[in-house]
Amino acid sequence: MPRAPLIFLALLPLLLSQCSTVRFYTQAASGQWEIQRKARPIEKVLADPATPAPLKTKLELVQEIRAYARNTLNLPAEKQYHRYTDLQRKHLVWVVFAAPEFSLKPHTWRYPFLGDLSYRGWFKEKDATALATQLRSRGLDVFVAEVDAYSTLGVLSDPILNTFIDLPPRDLAELLFHELTHQRLYLPNDTDFNEALATAVARHATRRWLADTQRTRELTAYNREDRILTDFIQELTHTRADLEKTYAQTHLTSDAKRLAKTQAFTDLRHRADHLNRKHGGTLKIDKWFAQPVNNARLNSIATYYDLVPAIDHLLIHHCQNNLETLLNLLKTTRPLTPTQRLTWLQSQTNLTPRQAPTSQSASTKPPPAQATH
Repeated sequence: MPRAPLIFLALLPLLLSQCSTVRFYTQAASGQWEIQRKARPIEKVLADPATPAPLKTKLELVQEIRAYARNTLNLPAEKQYHRYTDLQRKHLVWVVFAAPEFSLKPHTWRYPFLGDLSYRGWFKEKDATALATQLRSRGLDVFVAEVDAYSTLGVLSDPILNTFIDLPPRDLAELLFHELTHQRLYLPNDTDFNEALATAVARHATRRWLADTQRTRELTAYNREDRILTDFIQELTHTRADLEKTYAQTHLTSDAKRLAKTQAFTDLRHRADHLNRKHGGTLKIDKWFAQPVNNARLNSIATYYDLVPAIDHLLIHHCQNNLETLLNLLKTTRPLTPTQRLTWLQSQTNLTPRQAPTSQSASTKPPPAQATH
């Protein structure tokens, strides 16, 4: 279950002309309306005698996290997550990622106001599956992720959903901090930057919250999960680097590239099995590899982690672990293109994308089985 926090904005289909595009925005508007229509104020849910005690406990925790986000972190929580929606299904949306067979450059879709994003989300699994089938017929690598939360970037008041309310407290806090960061700062046409920023801020914020509220055991578990995740991301980074070298070799035939690609994923599985044994079998490797491992799936993970080390470096060494200073600094990059922003990050940190975080970074999770979709 990823908590992949992907962005979504529902717009009127009147704005668009192609039938497939109209259909996409129609289902998006319908799905968003369902979320809003079924939302109930948390106070009413807490006061309802029919509300199960475990749900009441979690909703009280949400109120605590919201207050911390607003009062301590200066995140825009005032009008967010004060309602609860039970969608009566396990996942919120099904998100499609795609990439060419021999390239790690993601396939993108253009969205009004948001720019180009490297994913397409559907409220019904069958619709995501249909798009995935269509993209595969064009020779693309495709991955469909089950996603349980996203942000409307403050356009709407986002409620707490049943799809993620049962997360452990540390993961619930991280998810909310992540989504609220999107609402605080979001730059069009730069998915990797936006997700990495929200990831880095959420990890730092979660550690602060756990420490400030004296949740010592939770903090210990959170740090352990982070170390495991960092090791796993390094293995994925290794595989991406190998594939990039292979795809760049123009003298290789398609069959030769396909064979090298298969071998790269086989090697990844062997290294992951070794890592799993090292960490006592906590990575749920069999479950992760039960889903397709391809260029699209690697990209879906890279989106969240490639730029995290550079942002961590800024937070620690340029902003003295002050989130407000970091957010204000990064806001100044709004006029830049994604390429210019990446160059600026590299000039500030002397780090390159996909460079692994150090032990002193403000790095972030979710736990491996979740973070890896």
